[in-house]
Amino acid sequence: MLVVTTNDVPGHRIMTVLGLARGLSVRSRSIIGNVGATFQILKGGNISIYTKLAETARQEAFELLVAQAREMGANAVVAMRYDANEIASAVTEVLAYGTAVVIAPEPGNAART
Repeated sequence: MLVVTTNDVPGHRIMTVLGLARGLSVRSRSIIGNVGATFQILKGGNISIYTKLAETARQEAFELLVAQAREMGANAVVAMRYDANEIASAVTEVLAYGTAVVIAPEPGNAART
């Protein structure tokens, strides 16, 4: 599955637009994780516990996006974006979304899809 942030894929033609595909992840840190993050905040610098939380949420949202696009029959997602919001204290929502499409190489382009 090809996922791009652009509106098109160079060397390919969008054959079918299948519609919006999305993946949603809502995550929180445990109490122990929040205590660990507090110590990192006091020390300063990168808060690696929260960095890992954010990366895990984004990865999960991305994987759910790809799964939904596949279920729709897509072989690519164009105009992919992330959106993140804090729902409650230490609870974060991450949404990955884009347009599920079927693409094919332009004539003379041997690139894989």
